[in-house]
Amino acid sequence: MELDPLIDDLGTRIIVCCGAGGVGKTTTAAALGVRAAERGRRVVVLTIDPARRLAQSMGIDSLDNTPRKVDGIKGSDGGELHAMMLDMKRTFDEIVEAHAEPERARAILENPFYQSLSAGFAGTQEYMAMEKLGQLRARDEWDLIVVDTPPSRSALDFLDAPKRLGSFLDGKFIKLLMAPAKVGGRAGMKFLNVGMSMMTGTLGKLLGGQFLKDVQTFVAAMDTMFGGFRTRADATYRLLQAPGTAFLVVATPERDALREAAYFVERLAAEEMPLAGLVLNRVHGSGAAGLSAERARAAAENLDEGRMTDRGDGKAGRSGSPATSPELSDLATAAAVSSVPEAAPTAEPAAQHPDVDDVDAVTGTDTDVRHLTAGLLRLHAERMRVLAREQRTRDRFTALHPEVAVAEVAALPGDVHDLAGLRAIGDRLTAGRMPSA
Repeated sequence: MELDPLIDDLGTRIIVCCGAGGVGKTTTAAALGVRAAERGRRVVVLTIDPARRLAQSMGIDSLDNTPRKVDGIKGSDGGELHAMMLDMKRTFDEIVEAHAEPERARAILENPFYQSLSAGFAGTQEYMAMEKLGQLRARDEWDLIVVDTPPSRSALDFLDAPKRLGSFLDGKFIKLLMAPAKVGGRAGMKFLNVGMSMMTGTLGKLLGGQFLKDVQTFVAAMDTMFGGFRTRADATYRLLQAPGTAFLVVATPERDALREAAYFVERLAAEEMPLAGLVLNRVHGSGAAGLSAERARAAAENLDEGRMTDRGDGKAGRSGSPATSPELSDLATAAAVSSVPEAAPTAEPAAQHPDVDDVDAVTGTDTDVRHLTAGLLRLHAERMRVLAREQRTRDRFTALHPEVAVAEVAALPGDVHDLAGLRAIGDRLTAGRMPSA
């Protein structure tokens, strides 16, 4: 998968990064945002990650519900980057304030049931993410919006949120509570007192009379806004299906993560959402892939048992037999390059030019070098085992979904916590495959 053409295309207005929790969605979204801005796009990254890692990596003290400009972007042609973190309750409040008269808005905001609903009702976070996306797109201030989707227990919950909220608002319980307000006046009070006396009495005992009253007051105040919720949700849903939107499924090369990714791919296809491809994060590589795990383990065993020695000219073999094994120096170098790719410690023999009488020091140094080399070879063997497992997992996914383009991102030795790290991720993302060592 080639991502630079995707982010360079001015027709691409929304990129949605989705996937299971812990696979690197937030970092992927931030890296794409940085790269797109530095290639001339006006970008806003919307994250729902409560860990605030995005703010820290962009050099911002904190993110809130208002897009904040990121400094240090080396953009060209007016490229800019803004970032924000969804404030679920504040977004809900903004909707109420924008679509209700001031007096009614105040009554809704002060209603105890509304305060509970806006702070923690199931699906509210996902719905508000959709609302905020619609708001950002309507402002037309940015030509690219990158969305880091909520860490949901169930895949693509944010796609279901508008339907769930619509079902809640259209439910029999809500309609029953809205009925008195719709009838109005004395007739409404009579209906409430006669037609609902048994129901309210039972619910009052179960939920508490004050709670039921708060719900009825909330429903009456929100009645005129319910249709707007559904209308905006439907509009945002259609926006996600439009050609200007691209979904990126993010996963790691692990069985469970790719199983979730397969579900995402199938669900997006069922919902007719435009899938750009799969970002496979934290893929391990080796600078010595030609040295198999079996050979590395065998060489380590030979070293431990003293069956392989450095003969001074770089050749290795059994004592008293022709040299048939790989050079010891080559094995050590291969293992070190493979297993310790970032600043591996170098071990310089203590007696590089030993005195002829210092035989014990030479013997000790030779033993230390053999142990170090054997350890590196075992690390390399483990790395090759990981590579083989990741390859099998990728092959299973590709066999199930051969139509899905894949971009592999090489694993970094540490966490990303600044713009330089995000640029490095962007470089690896857009390379589309493991960089050659």
